[in-house]
Amino acid sequence: MPPLLKDSEILSRLRHLKGWKHEGEFITKTFKFEHFMDGISFINSVAKVAEEQEHHPDIHVRYTSITLSIQTHSEGGVTKWDIELAEAVEAMLKQKKEK
Repeated sequence: MPPLLKDSEILSRLRHLKGWKHEGEFITKTFKFEHFMDGISFINSVAKVAEEQEHHPDIHVRYTSITLSIQTHSEGGVTKWDIELAEAVEAMLKQKKEK
């Protein structure tokens, strides 16, 4: 298992990930969508990325807002795996926008 990151390391690594925050023992971001089903489609895309990385976020659905909360559960906090998953989600979104 990778070691937990220090708060300063987490903040440094999140600087290039727009909208991601360090909240407690998680990194989080809320994504807003125009329609409910757009959010559900996003969740399905996140699920594919998560499965590829074998690392899974907590997902909270509130109508057209989807919040991802990521931590390495076995370590009880944020590791490099969490940052990598956030980066992969952002890359997936960027790729979808470019299509």
